[in-house]
Amino acid sequence: MVSKQAKGKAWIVAADMGYGHQRAAYPLKDIAYKRIINANSDKIISPSEKKIWNRSRGFYEWISKIDDLPVIGHFLFGLFDKLQNISPYYPHEPSTKPSVQVRILHRRITKGFGKSLVEYLRKERIPMFATFFVPALAANYYKLPLIYCMITDTDINRVWAPKDPSKNTIKYFVPCKHAFKRMLLYGIKANNLYLTGFPLPKENIGGIGSPITKKVLSKRIINLDPSTEFIEKYYPLLKKELGKDFNLNKKPEPVTITYVIGGAGAQKEIGVNIIKSLKSKIKLEQVNLCIVSGTHLDLKQYYLDMIEKEGLTEYLDKNLSILSEITKKDYFAKFNQQLNKTDILWTKPSELSFYSGLGLPIIIAPSLGAQEKWNRNWLHEISAGIDQLNPKYFSEWLDEWLSDGRLARKAWNGYMNAPRLGTYKIEAILKKAK
Repeated sequence: MVSKQAKGKAWIVAADMGYGHQRAAYPLKDIAYKRIINANSDKIISPSEKKIWNRSRGFYEWISKIDDLPVIGHFLFGLFDKLQNISPYYPHEPSTKPSVQVRILHRRITKGFGKSLVEYLRKERIPMFATFFVPALAANYYKLPLIYCMITDTDINRVWAPKDPSKNTIKYFVPCKHAFKRMLLYGIKANNLYLTGFPLPKENIGGIGSPITKKVLSKRIINLDPSTEFIEKYYPLLKKELGKDFNLNKKPEPVTITYVIGGAGAQKEIGVNIIKSLKSKIKLEQVNLCIVSGTHLDLKQYYLDMIEKEGLTEYLDKNLSILSEITKKDYFAKFNQQLNKTDILWTKPSELSFYSGLGLPIIIAPSLGAQEKWNRNWLHEISAGIDQLNPKYFSEWLDEWLSDGRLARKAWNGYMNAPRLGTYKIEAILKKAK
């Protein structure tokens, strides 16, 4: 039996490992029963399990930053990257045999890792929606009913599937066709895979018809194509799709660039170079810049000190800002608000690659890890992203990219080619789960 309070709800389970897995859970907050549970830090997780999680998280954050160090950093990160390596996609060969990582994780689960979470979830027979493989695999081993897992990249390591795929009871939400086919190679049956797309925030979409996305994109394309080179070529298509919101009489406004630092504070130097390069444009109010430091308050101070040194303090909270919040929940809310003001999103190819579906052109920072390399490939395949050039000269290549309309094309391609309605599809499936 399901209690009255739990009807229509689901257990939403994330993991506090960077931002990606919690970012995937946040859009499902409307159907979360009680709260979004972090599998590594929630109050119901046993102390012994938290110790294991904390060691893993600490290592993850350390290794994410160490690649910035010369020689030894590249070497150590390279070793780590081999552990999470994704096998070549061609030729198509089944990969049902468990890898070293799969066997290690399975051994931990059989010794009780993840059990405290699963026992808590048994209190209500409602679906479990996990955005990280560990809780889903533990639930599968301990035979929890109604297990759903969100794949958060375009391609994934074998560790996302159970040791014995033939005994799998997990149903996977998949963000793209490539990941769908990869899961088939791992031995997951097609009837346990749902091609939904990544769960994007409702506040950036507005419903199945995407009214907010269309309104924001209409303004964004005009800002990104001041010469109207792209607009003139595709005006009938733009007008048909975007409707009354697309008005050529609106004049372009200074573009807004949002640069997102990696969840563990990686690649902060790129942000420094962006600010220095745009210094003159900021002073002349020719551009708006937002640096996203997330919940890393030390990074916020780092940039405040740098901004003061560059003589740009008076422009803070005008056309120069730092987005930083104490909690992830507040950060995600503010970040989604910022996206509705953003014309260009600059980020490493993390889960934010899927936000190209909102009509956001992605400037791609260097990849960190095997899965991000696949995300970068996907952005190029759908023509929604473009690799960064030298950030020291951003002001110059930005002018060129605006003058020929290429960023407007990237925005349009993302809107047309990347799935956008994942949140609504996932909610519908979870509400029908029995």
